[in-house]
Amino acid sequence: MAVITQGNSQFTDIAASDWPMNAWYVAAWDHEVGRNLRSCNVAGRPVVVYRTTTGKPVALADACWHRLVPLSIGKLCGDEVQCGYHGIRYDQDGKCTFMPAQETINPSASVHSYPTVERHRFIWVWPGNPALADPSLIPDLHTNDDPEWAGDGEVIGVDAGYQLVLDNLMDLTHEEFIHTSSIGNEHLSIAPFETSHSGNSVTVTRWMRDIPAPPLWQYMLNIKFPGYEGHVDRWQIINYMAPSTIALDVGVAIAGTGAPEGDRSQGVNCFVLHAMTPTGPKACNYHWAITRNFALDKQRVTNELRRGVANVFFEDETMLNAQQVAIDANPGYDFYNLNIDAGGMWVRRIIEKMIAEERQ
Repeated sequence: MAVITQGNSQFTDIAASDWPMNAWYVAAWDHEVGRNLRSCNVAGRPVVVYRTTTGKPVALADACWHRLVPLSIGKLCGDEVQCGYHGIRYDQDGKCTFMPAQETINPSASVHSYPTVERHRFIWVWPGNPALADPSLIPDLHTNDDPEWAGDGEVIGVDAGYQLVLDNLMDLTHEEFIHTSSIGNEHLSIAPFETSHSGNSVTVTRWMRDIPAPPLWQYMLNIKFPGYEGHVDRWQIINYMAPSTIALDVGVAIAGTGAPEGDRSQGVNCFVLHAMTPTGPKACNYHWAITRNFALDKQRVTNELRRGVANVFFEDETMLNAQQVAIDANPGYDFYNLNIDAGGMWVRRIIEKMIAEERQ
């Protein structure tokens, strides 16, 4: 365990963590952070987030330098956080600006200020070495705020490790068995797929040609093409970005109209965005959104899709929580891998490599 000093603050490098620390993680949706103190857990670190009077998001360690009382139960005084216990104040850089009954402020009095960026409707926090915090490394989730797309999402508190959620998303054949009433059908597990990887990214591509549309996709297709009930060409392109973000390019098009060759004009396309933030070895916050490039002016469609996908993910959450309980009951058990696990296996290798590099 090493202590790294940066500016007026220091942080502990937890070498035994189960996730990379030098990475961007979603702390909250943008609308959840305002002129209030919000407690978050980012990669196992208690963090308090808020906005300054100019709207800039700030993330500080959620523990007062004096007695470690959470700053999130204090209050804002202008752009400064005041501890609710003894009134010690900190500016947005984490530097102490006021101590009660003292004329001289202890020069060591500070809390860590985390690099923070607002992008794609999320507040991103870098919990590792601040000198390495490059905003260009934030995963591309642009459809969440692109005017050519519309959508919304939520956050789920999952009682399972974040890598189990990644496993779930990198292999979508489970839709056939868990999500039978919405997005699954029997064509998923027999369709061929391709897996590729480069650097810190993995892509799994699956096409299902000339098949019946699952219920949720039939609903979306009929928004754009009322009354169409024929077969479709369906695609799933899973784009993983290390350490814990996935942009899922999915859709259906009227069969035979050229979608596999690149013409999606006779179909409907969605990007389902996933950002997992580990909060402990067996828990994570799962921020998600579903965005679409059709019916952009229909808020009703946004609301219905959000509710429909929330129901789908509730089924995933139930399964993942049960899986974590079973893992805890069988310590030392090694997973068996099938062909469908290829994407998830590459994801785990990338994460292991990132953690190993940090430990060096």
